[in-house]
Amino acid sequence: MRQSHDMPFGACILPDGGIRFRFWAPTAKQVELRLVKAAHTEIILPMQALADGWFQIETSPLQATVGALYQYRLDGGLSVPDPASRANPYDVHGPSQVVDAAAFMWQDSAWRGRPWHEAVIYELHVGTFTTEGTYVAAMQRLDYLIELGVTAIELMPVADFQGARNWGYDNVLLFAPDSSYGTPEELKALVQAAHARDLMVLLDVVYNHFGPDGNYLHTYAPQFFSEQHHTPWGAAINFDGESSRVVRDFFIHNALYWLEEYHFDGLRLDAVHAIIDDSCPHILEELATAVHAGPGITRHVHLVLENDDNAAHYLKQGGFTAQWNDDIHHALHVLLTGERDGYYADYADQPTHCLARCLAEGFAFQGEPSPFRAGRPRGEPSGQLPPSAFINFTQSHDQVGNRAYGERIAMLAPQRPLQVALAVLLLAPSPPMLFMGEEFAAATPFQFFCDFQGKLADAVTEGRRREFAGFSQFADLAAQAAIPDPNDPATFERCKLNWDCLNEPQHKIWFEYYQHLLMLRRTQVVPCLQDMRGGAQFELAGVSGLVVRWCLSEGSHLMLLANLGDAQVEGYPHFDGTPHYLSQVDLSEFLAAGRMPPWSVAWLIEDAQT
Repeated sequence: MRQSHDMPFGACILPDGGIRFRFWAPTAKQVELRLVKAAHTEIILPMQALADGWFQIETSPLQATVGALYQYRLDGGLSVPDPASRANPYDVHGPSQVVDAAAFMWQDSAWRGRPWHEAVIYELHVGTFTTEGTYVAAMQRLDYLIELGVTAIELMPVADFQGARNWGYDNVLLFAPDSSYGTPEELKALVQAAHARDLMVLLDVVYNHFGPDGNYLHTYAPQFFSEQHHTPWGAAINFDGESSRVVRDFFIHNALYWLEEYHFDGLRLDAVHAIIDDSCPHILEELATAVHAGPGITRHVHLVLENDDNAAHYLKQGGFTAQWNDDIHHALHVLLTGERDGYYADYADQPTHCLARCLAEGFAFQGEPSPFRAGRPRGEPSGQLPPSAFINFTQSHDQVGNRAYGERIAMLAPQRPLQVALAVLLLAPSPPMLFMGEEFAAATPFQFFCDFQGKLADAVTEGRRREFAGFSQFADLAAQAAIPDPNDPATFERCKLNWDCLNEPQHKIWFEYYQHLLMLRRTQVVPCLQDMRGGAQFELAGVSGLVVRWCLSEGSHLMLLANLGDAQVEGYPHFDGTPHYLSQVDLSEFLAAGRMPPWSVAWLIEDAQT
């Protein structure tokens, strides 16, 4: 099976072997196609000016073929890459390359994806997941992920960014997989190899801004950006102003491109609270509609949000499958570490209540004022949403990498409390997510890294250190100066996973613990999820105890009892049920007496008659 997504822009191979180049440059008077040949030679061809700022040319096979390098020259001066480039092998300032997307022979025609209730997500960064940092090397770890119990991998953004090192959120060429990880064909091979192992593959995409280096759109298409709205990265993307139709189509096609041409099983949309659109339908809703009317017709396609606004309506009727639940992470982090700086302050007074509410209702903040946000209301009611709408985690690239030194939770929390917290999250109905390496308590950090040059590099380094000036630990300049330099190659290198750790007893113990919990999830929890009804309820026991009940069919319940504190808790309700996980062998005796010892958890099925 061969597949290529048809787009109204970029380089398209014609039936006769020629190439159609189509480019939107509404402020340019003249655009030329610059074909970069060997031995520093080039061919310059004028493009035809069409209506509404479009330029086009169709070349013959003698002029350009698959593999040709090209740029667009604006008004006889600056040459720029194609914003819809399928490949940019010489980085974001270099020429784009013509790719025959249909040349890859897919072998997964029978693949229809997996239903969402089976999801166990493993987030990874291609460049640091392996020593080699490539798509090909990542393929060699797929069998390991199956052994662990993962059902989906989520790639941090792979679209082309400046330099050889980046988290991926500074991408500027949204259709071109970054060449530092490999070729487009190798990325497709990774997806295909995952499907052969019954693994879903999700991709993180960034539709709220472009990176600070390599984005030429301001030069020839300033209409891409809004004069009315702003984001933390500067001008917002123009989704609702003049000429926004072209902009909206660009991003909708990008979503369809990854799902169709690369067979991804879903997308995670980064920071959609920074996607500002006052028109109707909202760009997120239009994008979701296009996805479900396209690739979503014939297979499972999952759209996931990161949304600091906790806007539940996108999950109710907006076409989105789930959202990263930062609330549950923050509540657990306070319980495990006692940290109260920054946004953790919102959870510091009632962390157990916040955790219980997240487990039963989704968000902890459902319209309540957020002290961290100067008292502004945050969130919408989410209690009627299914547990599958919320992705739970104790770690993610954000929550590890946005610490000054990139420490993982296993470096910050005692082993016993962390194991109890994991038993809560990994066996809860909501789909869990792991961050690469956490399953063996990786000793390597995950720090912020990039590969900028000159003044921009200095500004990023200084900004990174200034970001932590409000924390008592980094109040003085000497402490700030010790924060790793994001542009130093050593920062990137120290973040690469050390897989040799798996040969060491303490890391192997962690791996086996995760593996056991995920086996229990697969055999004991997942079969219950399709029978789960709405209306989960929670109650608190003492300062650190909680009880949560999820309704199953015929009046039975999935039930969680936990104590996430250092003291024994009394006052647990009497129950009769079948346990499928107890954190210690004598826990049944404590529960019979209505109490739970410090840091303990029990999962059971409560029969309808009780």
